[in-house]
Amino acid sequence: MHIAILTFEGFNELDSLIALGILNRIKQPGWRVSIASNASRIRSMNGVVLESQASLAEASKADAVIVGSGMRTREVVADAALMAQLQLDPSRQLLGAQCSGTLVLAKLGLLDGVPACTDLTTKPWVEEAGIAVLNQPFVAKGNVATAGGCLASQYLATWIIARLVGIDEARSAMHYVAPVGEKEEYVERAMRNVAPFMQVPALIS
Repeated sequence: MHIAILTFEGFNELDSLIALGILNRIKQPGWRVSIASNASRIRSMNGVVLESQASLAEASKADAVIVGSGMRTREVVADAALMAQLQLDPSRQLLGAQCSGTLVLAKLGLLDGVPACTDLTTKPWVEEAGIAVLNQPFVAKGNVATAGGCLASQYLATWIIARLVGIDEARSAMHYVAPVGEKEEYVERAMRNVAPFMQVPALIS
């Protein structure tokens, strides 16, 4: 099971790396979580440099994809050659987007008629793309989910684990990373946001 986190130049560390950390709490044979990019090395908005672990072509074949956020997302969606490499398909993949990553899904036509979540900075750009933006941290319809606010990345990770492995495993992963003394509170908050969107057919593997 491969989960790819699309991460571009100028990326937001919280968006990509919180999800990466939570998703990697799953220890199952074949479970793989990758930072995927169009470049071998990418620099974050704060100067942190990562080496990508998967190409965009590999991400397009992944079982689940999270589109991360960053300060150069509008440059990403304006790059026709780059966008053409993103062959994402909710009929065979779980797709999630974090903050300005929602703009990527919108420009790919994957949010047509579906309300979405994003951060406050990106909200007007997503609305310009014809997508209604909700005032909440997480929403999902079928196999497509969006989240707004850096720390809402935990909800995307919880949703993906719950969909691909199970609710108990999602609760366990969140319990592990939550602050001591607040673990049950964090787990219950995550499940309140994710559980209403779990009544969907199983993803075809």
